[in-house]
Amino acid sequence: MGFRYLNGLASQDNLDAFLGLMDLAAGAGASAENVFELTHRLRASKPMQLCLKRLAQDPASQALIERRYVGAPYDSAALRALPPGSLGHTYGTVMEVMGYDINFFPKPDYFAALDTDADYVNYRATATHDLHHILSGFSLNNYGELGVISISVAQFSHPGSAFLDLMSLLLSWFRSDTPIDQLDTIQEQARSASYAYKMIGNGLEMGLNAKPLFPVIWEERWEQNLDDLRTELGIVPALDGPWSWASDPAIQQALGY
Repeated sequence: MGFRYLNGLASQDNLDAFLGLMDLAAGAGASAENVFELTHRLRASKPMQLCLKRLAQDPASQALIERRYVGAPYDSAALRALPPGSLGHTYGTVMEVMGYDINFFPKPDYFAALDTDADYVNYRATATHDLHHILSGFSLNNYGELGVISISVAQFSHPGSAFLDLMSLLLSWFRSDTPIDQLDTIQEQARSASYAYKMIGNGLEMGLNAKPLFPVIWEERWEQNLDDLRTELGIVPALDGPWSWASDPAIQQALGY
Protein backbone atom coordinates (compact mmCIF):
# COMPACT_ATOMS: atom_id res chain seq x y z
CA MET A 1 0.00 0.00 0.00
CA GLY A 2 2.84 2.37 0.85
CA PHE A 3 4.44 1.84 -2.55
CA ARG A 4 1.18 2.71 -4.29
CA TYR A 5 1.17 5.98 -2.37
CA LEU A 6 4.71 6.66 -3.55
CA ASN A 7 3.68 5.87 -7.11
CA GLY A 8 1.01 8.53 -6.82
CA LEU A 9 3.54 11.10 -5.64
CA ALA A 10 6.05 10.15 -8.31
CA SER A 11 4.00 11.39 -11.25
CA GLN A 12 5.94 12.74 -14.20
CA ASP A 13 4.82 16.30 -13.47
CA ASN A 14 5.88 16.02 -9.82
CA LEU A 15 9.21 14.50 -10.76
CA ASP A 16 9.89 17.19 -13.36
CA ALA A 17 9.05 19.93 -10.85
CA PHE A 18 11.20 18.33 -8.16
CA LEU A 19 14.18 17.84 -10.46
CA GLY A 20 13.93 21.45 -11.59
CA LEU A 21 13.99 22.67 -8.00
CA MET A 22 16.79 20.26 -7.11
CA ASP A 23 18.89 21.57 -9.98
CA LEU A 24 18.47 25.11 -8.67
CA ALA A 25 19.30 24.02 -5.11
CA ALA A 26 22.43 22.19 -6.26
CA GLY A 27 23.76 25.41 -7.76
CA ALA A 28 22.70 27.67 -4.89
CA GLY A 29 26.18 27.77 -3.41
CA ALA A 30 27.58 29.21 -6.62
CA SER A 31 24.83 31.67 -7.48
CA ALA A 32 22.30 33.53 -5.36
CA GLU A 33 20.17 33.80 -8.50
CA ASN A 34 19.39 30.10 -8.10
CA VAL A 35 18.06 30.75 -4.60
CA PHE A 36 15.87 33.62 -5.83
CA GLU A 37 14.44 31.50 -8.63
CA LEU A 38 13.89 28.51 -6.34
CA THR A 39 12.05 30.69 -3.85
CA HIS A 40 9.91 32.27 -6.57
CA ARG A 41 8.91 28.91 -8.06
CA LEU A 42 7.52 27.82 -4.70
CA ARG A 43 5.24 30.88 -4.34
CA ALA A 44 2.06 28.93 -5.11
CA SER A 45 3.05 25.65 -3.46
CA LYS A 46 1.44 23.87 -0.52
CA PRO A 47 4.56 24.53 1.58
CA MET A 48 4.01 28.24 0.93
CA GLN A 49 0.41 27.90 2.08
CA LEU A 50 1.74 26.41 5.32
CA CYS A 51 4.23 29.28 5.63
CA LEU A 52 1.50 31.91 5.24
CA LYS A 53 -0.74 30.17 7.77
CA ARG A 54 2.06 30.12 10.33
CA LEU A 55 2.83 33.81 9.78
CA ALA A 56 -0.87 34.65 10.07
CA GLN A 57 -0.81 33.23 13.61
CA ASP A 58 1.41 36.17 14.63
CA PRO A 59 -0.52 39.47 14.43
CA ALA A 60 2.64 41.56 13.91
CA SER A 61 3.80 39.39 11.02
CA GLN A 62 0.38 39.47 9.37
CA ALA A 63 0.23 43.24 9.77
CA LEU A 64 3.60 43.64 8.06
CA ILE A 65 2.47 41.42 5.18
CA GLU A 66 -0.69 43.46 4.71
CA ARG A 67 1.29 46.69 4.89
CA ARG A 68 3.73 45.49 2.20
CA TYR A 69 6.54 47.41 3.90
CA VAL A 70 9.62 47.68 1.66
CA GLY A 71 11.89 50.42 2.99
CA ALA A 72 14.66 52.37 1.29
CA PRO A 73 17.76 50.67 -0.19
CA TYR A 74 20.47 50.02 2.38
CA ASP A 75 23.19 52.68 2.50
CA SER A 76 26.41 50.89 3.43
CA ALA A 77 28.44 54.04 4.13
CA ALA A 78 25.72 55.55 6.31
CA LEU A 79 25.39 52.32 8.27
CA ARG A 80 29.13 52.09 8.87
CA ALA A 81 29.03 55.65 10.25
CA LEU A 82 26.65 54.62 13.04
CA PRO A 83 27.99 53.98 16.57
CA PRO A 84 30.22 50.91 16.95
CA GLY A 85 28.33 47.99 18.39
CA SER A 86 25.06 49.03 16.78
CA LEU A 87 23.15 46.77 14.40
CA GLY A 88 23.68 49.14 11.48
CA HIS A 89 27.41 49.66 12.04
CA THR A 90 28.00 45.94 12.42
CA TYR A 91 25.94 45.06 9.35
CA GLY A 92 27.57 47.65 7.11
CA THR A 93 31.08 46.79 8.33
CA VAL A 94 30.72 43.03 7.97
CA MET A 95 29.30 43.38 4.45
CA GLU A 96 32.13 45.76 3.51
CA VAL A 97 34.84 43.42 4.82
CA MET A 98 33.28 40.45 3.03
CA GLY A 99 33.03 42.44 -0.20
CA TYR A 100 29.32 41.75 -0.53
CA ASP A 101 26.72 43.99 -2.15
CA ILE A 102 24.48 45.09 0.70
CA ASN A 103 21.57 45.39 -1.77
CA PHE A 104 22.21 41.99 -3.37
CA PHE A 105 18.56 40.91 -3.39
CA PRO A 106 16.10 41.42 -6.28
CA LYS A 107 13.75 44.38 -6.35
CA PRO A 108 10.01 43.92 -5.69
CA ASP A 109 9.28 43.62 -9.42
CA TYR A 110 11.11 40.28 -9.45
CA PHE A 111 8.59 38.98 -6.93
CA ALA A 112 5.55 39.82 -9.09
CA ALA A 113 5.59 43.39 -7.73
CA LEU A 114 4.53 41.91 -4.36
CA ASP A 115 1.15 41.06 -5.84
CA THR A 116 0.36 38.29 -3.35
CA ASP A 117 1.18 37.66 0.30
CA ALA A 118 3.52 34.87 -0.83
CA ASP A 119 5.43 37.27 -3.08
CA TYR A 120 5.86 39.74 -0.23
CA VAL A 121 7.05 37.05 2.19
CA ASN A 122 9.64 35.87 -0.33
CA TYR A 123 10.80 39.42 -0.95
CA ARG A 124 11.11 40.32 2.72
CA ALA A 125 12.79 37.02 3.62
CA THR A 126 15.35 37.64 0.88
CA ALA A 127 15.90 41.32 1.71
CA THR A 128 16.56 40.61 5.39
CA HIS A 129 18.53 37.39 4.93
CA ASP A 130 21.97 38.87 5.60
CA LEU A 131 20.62 40.75 8.62
CA HIS A 132 19.73 37.36 10.05
CA HIS A 133 23.39 36.42 9.58
CA ILE A 134 24.42 39.44 11.63
CA LEU A 135 21.86 38.78 14.33
CA SER A 136 22.53 35.03 14.62
CA GLY A 137 26.29 35.14 14.26
CA PHE A 138 26.23 32.51 11.52
CA SER A 139 28.89 33.25 8.90
CA LEU A 140 27.99 34.63 5.50
CA ASN A 141 29.76 31.80 3.67
CA ASN A 142 28.90 28.15 3.15
CA TYR A 143 29.98 27.25 6.69
CA GLY A 144 27.10 29.12 8.32
CA GLU A 145 24.44 29.27 5.61
CA LEU A 146 22.46 26.22 6.69
CA GLY A 147 22.29 27.61 10.21
CA VAL A 148 20.80 30.94 9.21
CA ILE A 149 18.21 29.62 6.75
CA SER A 150 17.06 27.08 9.34
CA ILE A 151 15.97 29.94 11.59
CA SER A 152 13.31 30.86 9.04
CA VAL A 153 12.35 27.21 8.68
CA ALA A 154 11.81 26.94 12.42
CA GLN A 155 9.90 30.19 12.77
CA PHE A 156 7.59 30.18 9.74
CA SER A 157 8.40 27.18 7.51
CA HIS A 158 9.75 29.30 4.66
CA PRO A 159 9.59 26.90 1.69
CA GLY A 160 12.70 28.04 -0.16
CA SER A 161 14.80 27.72 2.97
CA ALA A 162 13.26 24.37 3.87
CA PHE A 163 13.95 22.96 0.40
CA LEU A 164 17.58 24.08 0.59
CA ASP A 165 17.92 22.38 3.99
CA LEU A 166 16.44 19.14 2.66
CA MET A 167 18.57 19.11 -0.48
CA SER A 168 21.73 19.96 1.44
CA LEU A 169 21.12 16.98 3.71
CA LEU A 170 20.40 14.70 0.77
CA LEU A 171 23.40 15.76 -1.31
CA SER A 172 25.81 15.68 1.64
CA TRP A 173 24.47 12.24 2.63
CA PHE A 174 25.27 10.88 -0.83
CA ARG A 175 28.85 12.12 -0.77
CA SER A 176 29.68 11.27 2.89
CA ASP A 177 31.88 8.18 3.21
CA THR A 178 34.18 9.25 6.08
CA PRO A 179 33.35 10.04 9.72
CA ILE A 180 33.54 13.79 10.31
CA ASP A 181 36.18 13.39 13.04
CA GLN A 182 38.48 11.83 10.43
CA LEU A 183 38.21 14.77 8.06
CA ASP A 184 41.18 17.12 8.37
CA THR A 185 39.88 20.44 7.06
CA ILE A 186 36.79 22.53 7.64
CA GLN A 187 36.24 22.49 3.88
CA GLU A 188 35.92 18.70 3.95
CA GLN A 189 33.84 18.69 7.13
CA ALA A 190 31.38 21.24 5.74
CA ARG A 191 30.57 18.89 2.87
CA SER A 192 29.59 16.06 5.20
CA ALA A 193 26.11 15.04 6.30
CA SER A 194 27.16 15.33 9.95
CA TYR A 195 28.04 18.99 9.49
CA ALA A 196 24.76 19.66 7.69
CA TYR A 197 22.80 18.02 10.51
CA LYS A 198 24.67 20.11 13.07
CA MET A 199 24.15 23.45 11.35
CA ILE A 200 20.50 22.80 10.58
CA GLY A 201 19.92 21.66 14.16
CA ASN A 202 21.64 24.74 15.57
CA GLY A 203 19.57 27.04 13.35
CA LEU A 204 16.30 25.30 14.16
CA GLU A 205 17.00 25.53 17.89
CA MET A 206 17.89 29.21 17.64
CA GLY A 207 14.73 29.95 15.68
CA LEU A 208 12.47 28.03 18.04
CA ASN A 209 13.89 29.81 21.09
CA ALA A 210 13.73 33.32 19.59
CA LYS A 211 10.85 35.73 19.31
CA PRO A 212 9.39 36.17 15.80
CA LEU A 213 11.96 37.85 13.57
CA PHE A 214 9.84 38.31 10.44
CA PRO A 215 7.87 41.32 11.72
CA VAL A 216 10.88 43.24 13.01
CA ILE A 217 11.51 46.37 10.94
CA TRP A 218 15.28 46.29 11.12
CA GLU A 219 15.54 49.63 9.37
CA GLU A 220 14.12 51.21 12.52
CA ARG A 221 16.69 49.43 14.69
CA TRP A 222 19.94 50.49 12.99
CA GLU A 223 21.21 52.47 15.99
CA GLN A 224 20.27 49.86 18.58
CA ASN A 225 23.11 47.98 20.25
CA LEU A 226 23.39 44.56 18.63
CA ASP A 227 23.88 42.68 21.90
CA ASP A 228 20.84 44.41 23.41
CA LEU A 229 18.78 43.56 20.33
CA ARG A 230 19.78 39.91 20.54
CA THR A 231 18.79 39.81 24.20
CA GLU A 232 15.43 41.42 23.41
CA LEU A 233 14.70 38.85 20.72
CA GLY A 234 16.00 35.83 22.60
CA ILE A 235 18.91 35.15 20.27
CA VAL A 236 21.98 33.38 21.65
CA PRO A 237 24.39 33.92 18.73
CA ALA A 238 27.06 31.67 17.32
CA LEU A 239 30.28 33.48 18.25
CA ASP A 240 32.92 30.77 17.90
CA GLY A 241 34.02 28.35 15.20
CA PRO A 242 34.32 28.68 11.42
CA TRP A 243 30.52 28.89 11.13
CA SER A 244 30.55 32.28 12.91
CA TRP A 245 31.45 35.56 11.23
CA ALA A 246 32.62 36.79 14.65
CA SER A 247 35.61 34.43 14.45
CA ASP A 248 36.90 35.98 11.21
CA PRO A 249 40.12 37.94 12.02
CA ALA A 250 39.46 40.56 9.33
CA ILE A 251 35.98 41.25 10.70
CA GLN A 252 37.29 41.30 14.26
CA GLN A 253 39.86 43.92 13.30
CA ALA A 254 37.34 46.05 11.43
CA LEU A 255 34.90 45.99 14.35
CA GLY A 256 37.60 46.53 16.96
CA TYR A 257 37.02 43.23 18.74
